[in-house]
Amino acid sequence: MKSYSASRRRFLQHSALTGGSFLTLSLPGWAAGVKSFLAKTPLVLHNIPEDKQLDPAWVKSLYQRGNATVYRKSRNELRYIGMPAGGLHAGTVYLGGDGRLWLWGIYNDEREGVDPKTVLWNDGTKEVKVRNRDGACYVEPAIADNKRVLEQGFALRVRQGSKTWIREFRESEWPEISFEATYPVARIHFRDPEFPVSVIMQAGAIFTPLDARNAALPATVFSLECSNNTATPVAVEVLGWLENGASKVSAKNEDGERQNEVINHQHATTVMGTFLTTSDEVKSRRDFGSTSITCVGKADRVHTALEPWPLNDRCFEGHQPAVTKTTAQEKLVGGLVKSIRLAPKGKAAADFVISWHFDHPLAKLKKLEETKTGYYYGTRFPNAAAVGEYIAANFERLHGQSILWRDTYYDSTLPHWFLERTFLNIGTLATANTYRFANGRFWGWEGVNACEGTCTHVWQYAQAMGRIFPELERDARERTDLGIAMQPDGGIIFRAEYESRPAIDGQAGTLLRIYREHQLSTDNAFLQRNWDKIRKAAVFLMAQDKNGDGMTDTPMENTLDAVWEGEIAWIVGLSIAAVRACQKMAEEMGDSDFAARCKTYADKGGRNMADLLFNGEYFIHRPDAIAGRKKLGSYNTCHIDQVYGQAWAWQVGLGRLWDKEKTMSALRSLWKYNFAPDVGPYIQTHTGGRPYALAGEGGMVMNTNPKNEPNPYGDEVTWQLGYFHECMSGFEHQVAAHMMAEGMTDEALVMTRAIHDRHHAAKRNPFNEIECSDHYARAMASYGTFITACGFEYHGPKGYLHFAPRWQAENFRAPFTTAAGWGTYVQQRKGNVQHHAVILKYGELQLQELGVEGAPGRRLQSVTVMVEGRLIPATFEQEDKGIRITLKSRTTISTGQQLKATLNFIA
Repeated sequence: MKSYSASRRRFLQHSALTGGSFLTLSLPGWAAGVKSFLAKTPLVLHNIPEDKQLDPAWVKSLYQRGNATVYRKSRNELRYIGMPAGGLHAGTVYLGGDGRLWLWGIYNDEREGVDPKTVLWNDGTKEVKVRNRDGACYVEPAIADNKRVLEQGFALRVRQGSKTWIREFRESEWPEISFEATYPVARIHFRDPEFPVSVIMQAGAIFTPLDARNAALPATVFSLECSNNTATPVAVEVLGWLENGASKVSAKNEDGERQNEVINHQHATTVMGTFLTTSDEVKSRRDFGSTSITCVGKADRVHTALEPWPLNDRCFEGHQPAVTKTTAQEKLVGGLVKSIRLAPKGKAAADFVISWHFDHPLAKLKKLEETKTGYYYGTRFPNAAAVGEYIAANFERLHGQSILWRDTYYDSTLPHWFLERTFLNIGTLATANTYRFANGRFWGWEGVNACEGTCTHVWQYAQAMGRIFPELERDARERTDLGIAMQPDGGIIFRAEYESRPAIDGQAGTLLRIYREHQLSTDNAFLQRNWDKIRKAAVFLMAQDKNGDGMTDTPMENTLDAVWEGEIAWIVGLSIAAVRACQKMAEEMGDSDFAARCKTYADKGGRNMADLLFNGEYFIHRPDAIAGRKKLGSYNTCHIDQVYGQAWAWQVGLGRLWDKEKTMSALRSLWKYNFAPDVGPYIQTHTGGRPYALAGEGGMVMNTNPKNEPNPYGDEVTWQLGYFHECMSGFEHQVAAHMMAEGMTDEALVMTRAIHDRHHAAKRNPFNEIECSDHYARAMASYGTFITACGFEYHGPKGYLHFAPRWQAENFRAPFTTAAGWGTYVQQRKGNVQHHAVILKYGELQLQELGVEGAPGRRLQSVTVMVEGRLIPATFEQEDKGIRITLKSRTTISTGQQLKATLNFIA
């Protein structure tokens, strides 16, 4: 959330002031024309039901494995689907429900959001204007057919005997199309009982965890598997086309001319679209670049000036000139045809790559030196054709690994819907929300083109990138947080070049991320290089506890865009977790004095938080002794992040930070007081928030007043109070992750499912969780719920791997990622024996210790560890049901290998 932009505030200020809200606002300084404040209105009573009235059978169904979520044409579920289908940091290109690409946010547009607009929404009392950062695309989602910037598509010609069929892949052409939402590569099924061929289109980006370099290719790969459903051979021709998208937005006829050119590679055929001009000014424009379509393997026919309107036999036949030119404002389309011969009941695939290259970072980011040198992909490829050629030349490896990851990730005993929702938000990295510049620097907005600076107090919620592409997070920590943003006193400026001060939660969250990035390393090099700066940042954080009780009390900026005073449970707890992480790092560095200092702080803070900030039900905000409750704060209300520090602790294996029973009581209170199966009654009476959940939808409200206290949020509340009445999915995900870790699996699944259902394709884009603009970074907290469902912990430098499934421990299977490899973990219990397998699909894993859990009350008798038939000497320790297996020497597990551990328990 952005703290200093006037435009950020306008929605909350407008919606609160114009409709008889109960808010009493202290207006921001920019609102100079406002001379008076809205009079206080009567207290609005808390109205979230304690009894959620959930059907037990429905709750039970959430645990079922199920199948991939499928959206169907026959249910009118395709029009909003927009799966990010390009590489990381390469713009926003959506894959639609019928397999066509849309949006085409590749032109470095400086406007906020994926579909810049303002819409009207009735909040139950009045109409308010909603911009992109306020949830415009939540209220009125972008529709694919309204955003087809470039002509692109595929079609089939099928010939069998004397019969010929031609069919385009678009919604209107098939009686049924089904879209399987398996990010990063979707499956789209095209079926017609009257058509001799059925097709499964697999489409998405090159996406392999731990390979951020190749995951950042500006391209979408299509593999069209055609199946002959008849007993007679058929001839199939697959036609793919793409409009020349160079200078699409700005070009006038006097600027130059459009060109399509055939390029024959060793492994492929490409038609590249460019714009020919002698003008340096035209070349400097944000949309100057190239697009291309590539057929993997030689194309059988090539078109440089295809006219697929109408689609007929001529589109599949003949050859056109190797180069075609037109005026700037004429449409020029390139096409490629691949021929396939299918035996009876046979199948084969035709593979294509759509790529783009527009190496012009946004002018409005001129504070960043990196904008002068371009994007990372621009250092690797001179144009879009080179991207297509690279993918084609390495297709089996690049596309094969992407499919392998997709299949590995979804090959689990966990519910398919749960796997989808917890992972798909990493697609944020494959939108215009993030950049990687030529020098390798990672940089991100909060939401697409909104709130700059890779904001520490937002991005610290995100768990996905650190696990899937740890090198990007390490770069952000080392280059930005501990480099550009580091102040002499150890404070970390929360927006680097775009701010001048730290945020307290951003400071704490960054230290926790540093510990995570260390854990997701193969050795201690990252920690050793940065220890002096890490130590300095920790000293700064501890210095914000002015009275020495281990509880931060210095008024500083936080993620709710305000400076709160007093001792605030969620900030105190997050700081305790951060200092505990610093203790662990100090111990690894042999810095015993500093480790002891950190331990003293964390121990004292944990005791005092439990004793002084717990009101008998949940953790609170204790007012400043002098300022009291004058300013905005959460005070004795029930705040969503109150035990967030403990949630972070479970992500990085820090263990229990303060009293367990009080923590559980706090989580139960959040469920009791803040979660509503239908948020409608609440948001219609507690107005002023933005529409990130609507009437009829479930969600957890940010902050509630279950005690019905007068002036619960302070005597002089300000515009930020509107946040309290919203449902923001990133915060909800972190609570769900914490509940999962603590064994509240019903509640965790219900909350995650509520978010999943809010984003059903019948209502809006399933792949776009919105907060301050589209594809909001905080939503990547969702992956944390997957981590805690697996009970996963990892420490690369120590060679430590741990699993403790929260359910189905008798037969559990799930994917995992580590610093240098990923694969599948399998656990089975049979009588007195437990079998554990770590199966590596990619890279390598250095393993010294394996942590697992036995059945309650069982004592372990012996352990046998094998790697590819080789006995590995090992010892074990058991504490309650926790078991730690230590290998005699560090063992390397390579791609295609597996470690098997057999545990025998006393009968």
